[in-house]
Amino acid sequence: MRIALVGAGAFGEKHLDGLKNIDGVEIASVISRSAEQAAEVAAKYGAPHSGTDLAEVLAMPDVDAVILCTPTQMHAEQAIACMNAGKHVQVEIPLSDTWADAEAVVAKQQETGLVCMVGHTRRFNPSHQYVHNKITAGEFNVQQMDVQTYFFRRKNMNAKGQPRSWTDHLLWHHAAHTIDLFAYQSGKIVAANVLQGPKHPELGIAMDMSIQLKAETGAICTLSLSFNNNGPLGTFFRYIGDSETYIARYDDLVNGREEPIDLTGVTVSNNGIELQDREFVAAIREGREPNSSVGKVLDCYRVIGELAQSLEAQDGWS
Repeated sequence: MRIALVGAGAFGEKHLDGLKNIDGVEIASVISRSAEQAAEVAAKYGAPHSGTDLAEVLAMPDVDAVILCTPTQMHAEQAIACMNAGKHVQVEIPLSDTWADAEAVVAKQQETGLVCMVGHTRRFNPSHQYVHNKITAGEFNVQQMDVQTYFFRRKNMNAKGQPRSWTDHLLWHHAAHTIDLFAYQSGKIVAANVLQGPKHPELGIAMDMSIQLKAETGAICTLSLSFNNNGPLGTFFRYIGDSETYIARYDDLVNGREEPIDLTGVTVSNNGIELQDREFVAAIREGREPNSSVGKVLDCYRVIGELAQSLEAQDGWS
């Protein structure tokens, strides 16, 4: 299978690292805004082609699938373009930054029947898979999730400390991970509330946000997000259930007493991004809908769209 990567930033390289561990997969092309960066990354991972234009890749008959790690504002349009060209596509989170665009991507997937998957990595991290297996086995039910998503990002930089060409967003990007995961572990979300702090004078986005969610099962979720946190970075998930408490930090898991839980055998890898890419490849090969397909994660964007409308209304009150 020949896969093209579009967007060779910090997260793009994580996908390339994951793909090289999957048998029968070749990197066909690396596309980036900078021709120099694209060529450098292509050489590093053995891709025979590089460039700056997605259209080049879409015109290549030997490219089977595309992974999009581009700016949020481009995701929906590019995902649709890939499917129009007959390519399977995995688009990094978030699928879009509007509800209408999310619906448009789903409509295109249904029209083409191609695999269209969204990078909701939390569904694949071994830590969250362990909890999910407990839930599906009837051994654990979520009562509350308490989640902190914290970064220190007062300048527009990526995970490698390089300048970004676009502005990140706490609601559409970072909250999407937790909103989808909460629904995946607890059921359809039936109530959601949001408050945000002051907007950054230069970035134009809220730097702090608080979200409350309730699932049809009665489980609740409290999510705190910040770009102002000058401390431990990342997302920390506390699952409070009817039989145990779990704390997940990406691919690692401990119980409520901070005792490590052995995740050996839960998955074939301890790398959530690699597991996500393995699912993408397997779904294409097997002709099936993947976990975190655009259809399965769509309801997350319904909730985000409703929260975005709530924030717009709140801005009107101020």
